[in-house]
Amino acid sequence: MQITIIYDNTAYSSDLIPDWGFAALVEAHDRRVLFDTGGDGAILLNNMKKLEIDPSSVDEVFISHPHFDHVGGLSAFLHENHEVSVYVPDSLRGIKHAREIRHLSEPAQIHDNFFSTGQLDQIEQALAVQTEKGLVLVVGCSHPPMEDILNTASRFGNIFGIVGGLHGFNKFELFGDLQLICPTHCTQHITEIQNRYPDKMEQGGAGRVIKI
Repeated sequence: MQITIIYDNTAYSSDLIPDWGFAALVEAHDRRVLFDTGGDGAILLNNMKKLEIDPSSVDEVFISHPHFDHVGGLSAFLHENHEVSVYVPDSLRGIKHAREIRHLSEPAQIHDNFFSTGQLDQIEQALAVQTEKGLVLVVGCSHPPMEDILNTASRFGNIFGIVGGLHGFNKFELFGDLQLICPTHCTQHITEIQNRYPDKMEQGGAGRVIKI
């Protein structure tokens, strides 16, 4: 499995544009899934080009929640590739020009080794991907309680790691059994997480590539 952060508040690669929002390319089991689309379509497509990610090579789009910094680049992306299925939480409506829109409200397997937590707290879903090391969670902002995210995802298997925005999460003991933590975007307590789990934490930022 490989996760390439395309859009983030900070830039890991100096030639990429940082901006408030999040997007990442998740590659596993012969699928290429664009997780969220950042807030600005021009920045999303610019960073994809710099990372040599062809929009037409993306198979599917997975949107965590309808806040603009996660869905703002979707129209621009669909202008480049409308032959994709888009998985969205049930509360998100109005998407056009995609081959298929799938609204998810309950936890579900969407493909072999790919799972959605379903819409939690009536706003947000997370993506869980099974790997040889366990499940890897990709999250947008983690607005729902982390206990709910972890408990819901764990029905699909043991959780190995988490990548994405962690918002105000501060119950750091919940990550005790994880082996990979990559806090990005809106995470308010990155320093505290790093101090607590220095051997498990990976740096984020646009251009960061995480191989699992």
